[in-house]
Amino acid sequence: MDDQGCPRCKTTKYRNPSLKLMVNVCGHTLCENCVEMLFVRGSGNCVQCDTPLRKSNFRVQLFEDPTVDKEVEIRKKVLKIYNKRDIDFSSLREYNDYLEQVEDIVYNLTNNIDVENTKLRMEQYQRENRDIIQRNKAKLTREQEELEELLLLEQQGNEQRRLEVLQEEQRQLQAKRKNKQALLDELEQSQLPATILLAQHKVRAAQLETEIEQQKQAVKPTNLFSTGIHMRQTVSLQPVPRIEEILYQYKPLQVETYGPPVPELEQLGRLGYLNHVRAAMPQDTAGGYTSALACHRAVQDALSGLFLVSA
Repeated sequence: MDDQGCPRCKTTKYRNPSLKLMVNVCGHTLCENCVEMLFVRGSGNCVQCDTPLRKSNFRVQLFEDPTVDKEVEIRKKVLKIYNKRDIDFSSLREYNDYLEQVEDIVYNLTNNIDVENTKLRMEQYQRENRDIIQRNKAKLTREQEELEELLLLEQQGNEQRRLEVLQEEQRQLQAKRKNKQALLDELEQSQLPATILLAQHKVRAAQLETEIEQQKQAVKPTNLFSTGIHMRQTVSLQPVPRIEEILYQYKPLQVETYGPPVPELEQLGRLGYLNHVRAAMPQDTAGGYTSALACHRAVQDALSGLFLVSA
């Protein structure tokens, strides 16, 4: 982090902790003062790669490596064009190939590899899929609006619960003050001994504390999920994509030892194999070690290769 600095004025984060670095589309950094000085007319060339830049395109560098900022910006632009979803494809394989194509484009533009041909591919794709791109943009806008509405409802619910907690705390504090004032009034006016009055006050204070704890433990019914979605509310969800490929099926591993059969792990204790094996210490079991596991491996090694096999 201390090595971060402006390549023009040589100011570093170590010498100036408040240094604000800016990055543009080319991925090279400049400090805020140098940006104001070099791009006073609104445009200019990068001091490192001589790429024409606009002052309005400079943004604060968020990552220690400016290449990451460059990749993030490029990825945003690419995904505005390549915005297809899994439901737009007939199979999962086609969708994965499409995602791989997107990653290749982002990688080429980030690392300046075959930039011209990559941009031509993007323009051709945009012309051929203009309708799908516009439809997915509209769909994404609607989903963002729904998400923002749900987040707003969740924030309002959290604020309402916070106010209720504050009001309950104020009420409990007032009850404690009233109980203490009642004790003082009784000590001043009552004819009973002070020890009896103090004992009665302790009983009332204990009852008050019990009521407060019961109110804290009482769970209020809610009609919202943690995401802000109302219970029994119907929300628009994308259909689950159908996977047409053959699913993986587990098959137990068959180990050929070329020797007598090895007892199962669960049979070692019953057959007496563990009688002469050191028991596992508590510090050994923390990593998953067991005496039976070590014994099973030792027996397997001892019985392996005992049968002669002719080539």
